[in-house]
Amino acid sequence: MVVHEEIETEATMPTPTDDDRDLLTVIARMRAKPGREADLRAELEKLIEPTTKEDGYVNYDLYQGVDDPAVFFFYENWESEEKLGAHLQTPHLVHFQNVMGDLLDGELVIQKLKRIA
Repeated sequence: MVVHEEIETEATMPTPTDDDRDLLTVIARMRAKPGREADLRAELEKLIEPTTKEDGYVNYDLYQGVDDPAVFFFYENWESEEKLGAHLQTPHLVHFQNVMGDLLDGELVIQKLKRIA
C-alpha cells in the first residue's frame, strides 16, 4: 500500500527568508486524543500571536491534517538554536507544556532541520 501525504514542496512553498540566512527549521508534530481535536487546535492557536513577537522568530505556521484532522504540526524557522531555546521557555510555551498531556494522543515529536538546498 502506498500512502500519499500532500505536503507543499520547496517548488511551491515560498522561502521565508533570503538564501543568505542560516536558519534553524523545526517541525513539531502531534496527534490529538479522540474528540479533543478542537481543544488542541484552540491551544495551538493561542501560541501563534505571542510567538510572532519573539526575538529570532522567522515563521511559525500551524497545519492540520486534511485526511486525518487529529494530526497537527508547526513548521517553524528560527534565527538560531539559542532563539529557539528562549522560545521554549516563554510563558505561553510553558503553559502549553502543562496542558498538552490532556490533549495529545502520544508524544509531541520535534525535528530540527537545516536547509541544504
